[in-house]
Amino acid sequence: MRRNDGFAEFVSAVTPALSRTAYLLTGDHQLAEDLLQSALANAFRHWSRIRDGHPEAYLRRTLHHEQVSWWRRRRLHEHLTPDPGGAAQPSSGDLAEATTVRITLIQALATLTPRQRAVIVLRYYEDLTEAETARVLGCTVGSVKRHGHEALVRLRRVAPHLLDGVREGQR
Repeated sequence: MRRNDGFAEFVSAVTPALSRTAYLLTGDHQLAEDLLQSALANAFRHWSRIRDGHPEAYLRRTLHHEQVSWWRRRRLHEHLTPDPGGAAQPSSGDLAEATTVRITLIQALATLTPRQRAVIVLRYYEDLTEAETARVLGCTVGSVKRHGHEALVRLRRVAPHLLDGVREGQR
């Protein structure tokens, strides 16, 4: 049995979702591609060990850890810009409204720390529980709750209309 059996099929299946997650973590399409490639390279090196477990969870955790590592090394000021080209267009409704919401969301996410952004992306975009988010981030459930609370407070201050209907502790 070869070391990489099933890796190509796995990558084909998870790349779209992980690419979106990487973009939400970085706020930049090129950085997201680099981040995902780095995580996939890491997964390939360890494929024989992780393929029978939860390789997608391993990759999500790797994405987060790699993004934090880059952030710490570079300490660059992030400047997120809206890029409607990569997102699906709404099938009906007001396109201008959807674009405004997308731009506002990107700007609001830019105000969060990398850890807060990761918690928000994993909890509300990836729909993970607090315990699952803690496992992915390698921290405690209490840390997830704290970062999530702080992020929601900041988002409510920056763009309160984005959080209509979102209550803390809803899961």
